Amino acid sequence: MAEVLSQSEIDSLLSALSSGEIEPDQLPNEEEKHKVKLYDFKSPQKFSKDHLRTLELIHDNYGRIISSYLSAQLRNNVKIKIESIQQITYDEFIHSIPNPTILTIFKMPPLSGSILFETNPQFSFQVIDILLGGMGNRKVANKEFSDIDKNILRNVNAGLIANLKLAWEDVLDVEPEIEALETNPALNQTLAPNEPVALITFSVEMSNNTTFINMCIPYLSIEKVLDKLVVQYWFRENDEEVVNESRNRLKNRLNIVSVPMTAVLGSTNITVDEFLKLTEGDVITLDNSSDSQVSVFVEDRLCYTGKPGTIGKNRGIEVIDIIDKDVENYE
Repeated sequence: MAEVLSQSEIDSLLSALSSGEIEPDQLPNEEEKHKVKLYDFKSPQKFSKDHLRTLELIHDNYGRIISSYLSAQLRNNVKIKIESIQQITYDEFIHSIPNPTILTIFKMPPLSGSILFETNPQFSFQVIDILLGGMGNRKVANKEFSDIDKNILRNVNAGLIANLKLAWEDVLDVEPEIEALETNPALNQTLAPNEPVALITFSVEMSNNTTFINMCIPYLSIEKVLDKLVVQYWFRENDEEVVNESRNRLKNRLNIVSVPMTAVLGSTNITVDEFLKLTEGDVITLDNSSDSQVSVFVEDRLCYTGKPGTIGKNRGIEVIDIIDKDVENYE
C-alpha cells in the first residue's frame, strides 16, 4: 500500500514547488517502483533463453567456419561474427531487410520447413566485385541484380549454406539444400506474417568495410528438435555418443596403419675382417638353435616370442607368447 502524506508534508511539498526548490520531474514516481514488462499475446515468446543460447553457440562456430571459407574463395581477409540473436515475427524480418536483396531459401532436413539466408546488397556487390577482379571497395549504387549477379551469388551462397552441415554436426546430422533465390523479400510468402522466427545477424568485415548477413530460422522448423537445443543435453550427448563414436573411428583408423615387424633369429659376434670377407654362400653360426624360440619386434618394441618354420614354400614365424600384455587386451 502506498504511503499517505500528512497535511504538513503536503504543505511543505507545495511550498517547495511554488518556490522552485524542486521541479515536478523530481517528484517520486510510484510507477517506477513497479516496472511492468509488456507482453504481446499476438507474438508469444516461443524460443526460450536456452534455445537461443544453443543457436548462438552453433552459429558462432558457423561464423568462424564461413570466415575461413570466404577468405579462401575471395583471397581476402574476412572476419565474421554474431552481432545479435533474437526472436521476432516473420513480418518484422521482411520489413527490416532492404529491397532488392539476395534472399536464399533452403531446406535443412531433418528440420522441417524453409529457412532464409539474406545477404544484403553491400555484401553481395562487394563479393561480386572481388570475384570479377576488383578490390571490393567500389561504391555501388542501389540497383537491381542481373542474371549474372544472381548466378555468381547463388554459387557463393551454396558454399556458405553447405557449411551449416559442419556447424550443426554436434547437434544434428543436417543436409542443407537450396530451393530458390529471391531478390524481392515482399514476394516471398513462405511463412505467415506473425510466425515467430529466430533472427541471427552476422557482421562481415572485409576490405575495411563492415556489412551484414542474416539467417532467419522459423520456430516451426526446429519445433520437433527443441529438446536437442538445450545446452545441457548438447554437452551430455557429446560426453556419451560423440566420444564413443570418435573413439571407434580412431580405433578403425589405427587398425589399417602398417607397422614394420621383425623377427630376430639369433646373434653372433664377428670381427671386421671376417665381415669384409663374407661372400654369397657363407654360413654364419648364431647363438640360437633351429628349434629355439625367437624374439619378434613391432617397430623397435619386443612384443612376441615365436618359433621359426615354413608354411608351404614360405618361411614364417609362429607366435607362441605375447610379451606386452597391453597388446593382448586388444587382440
